[in-house]
Amino acid sequence: MTDTPPVFLDVDGSRIAVRHAAGAAPGVVWLGGYKSDMLGTKAQTLSDWATQEGHAFLRHDYSGHGESGGAFADGTISKWLSQSLAVYRHFTSGEQILVGSSMGAWIALRMVQELRKTGDFSVVGLVLLAPAPDFTSELVEPGLTEARKRDLAEKGFFEEPSDYSAAPYIYTRALIEDGRDNRVMTGPIDTHCPVHILQGLADADVPASHALKLVSLLPADDVTLSLIPDGDHRLSRPQDLDMLVRGVAAMVQRGS
Repeated sequence: MTDTPPVFLDVDGSRIAVRHAAGAAPGVVWLGGYKSDMLGTKAQTLSDWATQEGHAFLRHDYSGHGESGGAFADGTISKWLSQSLAVYRHFTSGEQILVGSSMGAWIALRMVQELRKTGDFSVVGLVLLAPAPDFTSELVEPGLTEARKRDLAEKGFFEEPSDYSAAPYIYTRALIEDGRDNRVMTGPIDTHCPVHILQGLADADVPASHALKLVSLLPADDVTLSLIPDGDHRLSRPQDLDMLVRGVAAMVQRGS
């Protein structure tokens, strides 16, 4: 773990915790998953690699996550996207590789769309791990039981046990409704840069079929899909981390 304290960026009233190490371009930008934080194994492994190789590295916690302020239940894709864009614009310069894990892959794809609208073509590569774009409409909504639908209608949220923490996952009505407005898998996705997807075939949270559907929407000539036969959703075993580092290193090399 790192001992470096974060700096904080105020984004629309949320105090967002950021760690940024200066270095050569292309820099690497880490985007974590739903309910994860920037001190996780994958982020820390990439931070160590970037330091060793002399490349810039940026990571942050979304509001309600890790060291950032705000309540987790107040979060939506739009809010976390806005925070990620603000951090990106404030701390990066030059070409960047976005590395998104699970929900972070959704944030990464939306960031590229939003940056392109302003003529910003600084993202030169995407590395997506167990990508979960559109997970609210593609994975959560189809599995809603009557009890969960009732909770959403009456309480505004439902809970389900987490395999990764003692606290349950919370899915709010606001998150699900906002997720519909941020969908990216409704047609062809033109990232204007190469994409490398790493997907475990033993992933119980985001099935490999979801990654395959994403691949089918991306420009085929610039997409690499690495399937890991016994990989789970975390992809945090030593062999998974080695594959992640090699994938990011190759993308950085392409962008150099």
